Amino acid sequence: MKRRTFLKDLGLAGIALMVPDKMLGIVLPKPGITENEIEAMDWNITQFKPNYKEKVVYEGPDVIIRQIDEHTWEGNGHLMANESIYLIEGEKESILIDAGTHIPGLRKIVEGITSKPVTLIATHVHPDHTGDAINDWESIWINAADEVNTPMFMKGYPGEKKYLTDGQVFDLGGRKIESIFTPGHTPGSVTFLDRDKHYGFSGDAFGSGNLLITTNLTTQITTCEKMSYFMEKYGIKYMYPGHYMGSNLETPQRVKDIGELCLELRAGTKKGQPQEGGMLKNVLSERGVRLNYNDEGVR
Repeated sequence: MKRRTFLKDLGLAGIALMVPDKMLGIVLPKPGITENEIEAMDWNITQFKPNYKEKVVYEGPDVIIRQIDEHTWEGNGHLMANESIYLIEGEKESILIDAGTHIPGLRKIVEGITSKPVTLIATHVHPDHTGDAINDWESIWINAADEVNTPMFMKGYPGEKKYLTDGQVFDLGGRKIESIFTPGHTPGSVTFLDRDKHYGFSGDAFGSGNLLITTNLTTQITTCEKMSYFMEKYGIKYMYPGHYMGSNLETPQRVKDIGELCLELRAGTKKGQPQEGGMLKNVLSERGVRLNYNDEGVR
């Protein structure tokens, strides 16, 4: 009931987030959302069988945080398909990638893990990544292209919005994190790469297995080609997604598959199936991934 009550108060009928063989839709907020609508979209996380191997270092009512390696942590909220946050530590500074949906006291929690000052950065502006915990920070880094979403999904944020540039590097001291613009899921989606560790953090840019393309297929194709280039050039083995469940890392093959499927959809050699509800009306399920898109996005 906690999740349902929160989403009802927020006014969400759902953005399609994925879990294996299950479509969970976020649509845009609308007035008069009913209990029956929320019931129809209720998310039974127990069906999705998360498979984490990382050690739990913090467990609270709103988030569980696990350690990826000595200076990197991953956390999962409980409201929107295990929405993920990532704490990355250097010798002098730390960054937190995304802030979940509703994690009270998040800043205090992460500052209990790292002694380095924590800068907040968002992969994109959606309610499961820029939830109310962003208010704990005096500033947040976003891609300016996602300003279109801030009136709805960062409404009333009292701090300073800082704008990322493509290729911007955060030097944490002995560790550098590079920002790569990867639009498609949203106009301002961003992926962050750690070249030295050969992994990255991609938010929902490649869908965690269930990609919502809210822009258009051409934008997503360009993003896949761009990221394939970076992954090959810098030996990036995988990227941690925006809804990490332990076994759904974004691999070079996954990025390639998404790009190829989008090309076929755009060319008309493949066609998705219509789906009821949600803001994206078509879905193609192939190669272990779901692509959700609108007819007007086939360009």
